[in-house]
Amino acid sequence: MTNDAPSDWLSLPELVEVTGEPLGRVRRMLDERQLVASRRFGAPRVPALFLVDGSPLSSLRGTVIVLQDAGFSDDELIDWLLAPEESIGVAPIESLRAGRKSEVRRVAQSLA
Repeated sequence: MTNDAPSDWLSLPELVEVTGEPLGRVRRMLDERQLVASRRFGAPRVPALFLVDGSPLSSLRGTVIVLQDAGFSDDELIDWLLAPEESIGVAPIESLRAGRKSEVRRVAQSLA
């Protein structure tokens, strides 16, 4: 993945600001897999696309769990969600944001 623009990734303090939630709640969102962070930039950062109107994308958690069950690390599943997926025609995160979670999860399950 070459999507390294800092504006596309939110640090934990930025997540606190965007979500309006205290840091403890933001950390709980990460622990509960409502959001997924990468440490490839040092401190944990979350792709901004994983949020909609200041809240975690509702269909993200179940998709993350499917990918984890398939053996994906956090960085690998973030990369898969953000990269164009040939069988879907767009990046999986775009399909999730468009409300097409069944299609994304079907492809994710086939990766196991």
